Amino acid sequence: MEKQKLVIFSIITLLVINLGTLGFLLFSGPKKGHFPPDDGRPKPREIIIEQLHLDAQQVADYEVLIRQHRKQITATEDKIRDAKNELYLLLNSTTVDATKKDSLVNTLAQYQKEIELIHFNHFNYIKKLCKPEQLDEFSELTEELSRLFSKPPKP
Repeated sequence: MEKQKLVIFSIITLLVINLGTLGFLLFSGPKKGHFPPDDGRPKPREIIIEQLHLDAQQVADYEVLIRQHRKQITATEDKIRDAKNELYLLLNSTTVDATKKDSLVNTLAQYQKEIELIHFNHFNYIKKLCKPEQLDEFSELTEELSRLFSKPPKP
């Protein structure tokens, strides 16, 4: 009889611990880094649509531009990541090949240049979407681009 009470007590204790753990996980909310941060700032897409007063067809065309832009940026960022990995792998050798290091650094600079050109062309395509009466708003938008698309300062 004594062993049976011990087993029942152990089962109940484990059940309570499991329920407590589940409750904690469900009600504690997402942790930083698990979901994209919502810093309260409107998304660039929303800002552009609102400031330029895009109509439905322009928004649809803009969505296509966004997908193309993201695809290009992702591909170039993948190249940057690969080049950085190759660069840092040079640290594993006893002597660093200066020519290879300089070549990789220049490659990284070229990829960064590509990213800036991709961004520039993206906004040029947005400008082409604009109707003549929207070009003044586009000019105002271009004055704010670096502020709108910069990352918020880290705490």
